Amino acid sequence: MKLLVVAVGQRMPDWAQTAWDDYAKRFPPELKLELRAVKTEPRGSKSLETIYAAERERIEGAIARGMRIVVLDERGTALTTKALASRLQAWQGGGDDVALVIGGPDGLDPAFKAAAHERIRLSDLTLPHAMARVLLVEQLYRAWSVNAGHPYHRE
Repeated sequence: MKLLVVAVGQRMPDWAQTAWDDYAKRFPPELKLELRAVKTEPRGSKSLETIYAAERERIEGAIARGMRIVVLDERGTALTTKALASRLQAWQGGGDDVALVIGGPDGLDPAFKAAAHERIRLSDLTLPHAMARVLLVEQLYRAWSVNAGHPYHRE
């Protein structure tokens, strides 16, 4: 199974890249993890609809056909670590590759969010995009560790 994280925004601070790389290398071979950063649309005097359309096009271009699309959204379903572990197990059991999508500064196109298979939220707090990437990869790794009985997750 493949987990693809598609994130709007190409530059991450060194600390965030280091943290991402550290967690990404821990995933087992049967659970491939990939990050695809897509360009943030320059804001300028463009309308929000124009920005959404440009970023949506880039996001959709990064996702292979047939992937299950899960968007990170502040109004999405709140999950505990164990609930995320259950979701991960279900995704693996279903055989689908999964694309987890992190929007840009203005979020994601509302129609794209509505069309996604699932909407989840990482936190009730507003997080910087770099922190959201790190938190997501850590929680995905933790979810895998729960399912694998790995000692990383302790209750």
